[in-house]
Amino acid sequence: MGARLHSMGSISSRESDPVHRAPGESSMTENRPSKPQSGRQNLDPHLERYAARTAGMTASEIRALFAVASRPEVVSLAGGMPNLAALPLDTLSAQVAEIIAEDGLVALQYGSAHGVPVLREQICEIMALEGIKAHPDDVVVTVGSQMGLDMVTRLFCDPGDVVIAEGPSYVGALGSFAAYQAQVVHVAMDENGLVPELLREALVQTEKAGRRVKFLYTIPNFHNPAGVTLAVERRAEILEICREHGVLVVEDNPYGMLGFDGQTYPALRSTDPENVVYLGSFSKTFASGLRVGWVLAPHAVREKLVLAAESATLCPPTFNQMIVSRYLATHDWKGQIKKFRENYRERRDAMLSALDQYLPAGCSWTKPDGGFYVWVTVPEGVDTKAMLPRAVTARVAYASGTGFYADGFGSRQMRLSYCYPTPERIREGVRRLAAVLESEMDLARTFGNVATRQIQGPQNPSPDTV
Repeated sequence: MGARLHSMGSISSRESDPVHRAPGESSMTENRPSKPQSGRQNLDPHLERYAARTAGMTASEIRALFAVASRPEVVSLAGGMPNLAALPLDTLSAQVAEIIAEDGLVALQYGSAHGVPVLREQICEIMALEGIKAHPDDVVVTVGSQMGLDMVTRLFCDPGDVVIAEGPSYVGALGSFAAYQAQVVHVAMDENGLVPELLREALVQTEKAGRRVKFLYTIPNFHNPAGVTLAVERRAEILEICREHGVLVVEDNPYGMLGFDGQTYPALRSTDPENVVYLGSFSKTFASGLRVGWVLAPHAVREKLVLAAESATLCPPTFNQMIVSRYLATHDWKGQIKKFRENYRERRDAMLSALDQYLPAGCSWTKPDGGFYVWVTVPEGVDTKAMLPRAVTARVAYASGTGFYADGFGSRQMRLSYCYPTPERIREGVRRLAAVLESEMDLARTFGNVATRQIQGPQNPSPDTV
């Protein structure tokens, strides 16, 4: 199930322990932003006023890339922007005008933190395609699913609590966990997603260390950034392991409708509704700029989510919710998703073909069956983060693997996104990237590998290698 393994070689693990651990815990006092050393000018007069938790708030590598990667001469394989060219903009424009004309006083007014009732009903119909039986009362509409993830972390995590996450994992999730001072323990994946035996081992080791695990965060379908899908036969086992250890499951599923063969996988929530919090979004299947997502949670958790939403935003934008609701009610949204799938499949094929044609021997990568991303592992001696400025100089950008780990791993990996560029631009971008890689490999052969050059980067396991 899910992505198929495509390897041009194997990589041996740095150590036998498959669990990636974040750096050791510190007290809240130790985490407080440090005072500037004597003789150094402090450019931020508010530094000593910040809360301790801001020590974990850093800009993601991907966001830092956007300014450079958006230059027209650079082929960006870095970001995950959906390709919206297939949307019926004329129809949408007319519908937006109708909303203002017919219901403007409602659309432009405050609303409920819970979300517009009719949209919550429609969301339940969408989730039913994944086997989820839900009541609209248990759906909380959010300003994108990122807000939902932030609220869930806020509700469940005290400083020092542990979140189990796949390695690699979504960079936005890692940012939320760091903001609330949670410690991340990464568990390896293979070509079939999260490995149950390694999850069990991670939970046992963490418990033996006296640390408290609050939840497993997982992207089971067309993973960001790895591109793999959790095998159906593993899903019940993953849920049972979490039940045995008293660990909540947070299922993030923004790509679930974007399988290239049209297959929709059964949601984890459909099997265990009382122990799974489900995050959904319209960003990948409709319009990311509207920022409309949702959380489906057990009833007691839902009550706290509504309170958290009220304190964060008062309410999600009513106007945006009504646009989404009108679109779902009047448009063939399933047919629209089919068009998106076809566009992304064409781009995925262009990416995989170019990787086969251009990348040097010793590289390996995942072969996704849906979603937006390919995860690439490069030969020893190449550090993808250190290589990135040289790649940008060669007019190609990617996301280096270190941004998808909380613990220093990933310097031999990179995420390549195929969702936005045209197939022709993808092929050209991979050709440029291959030339940069060849140059880096020549340097490594001449001057030694990453260890010799004192570049940190334990690199295994990775879902595209065996």
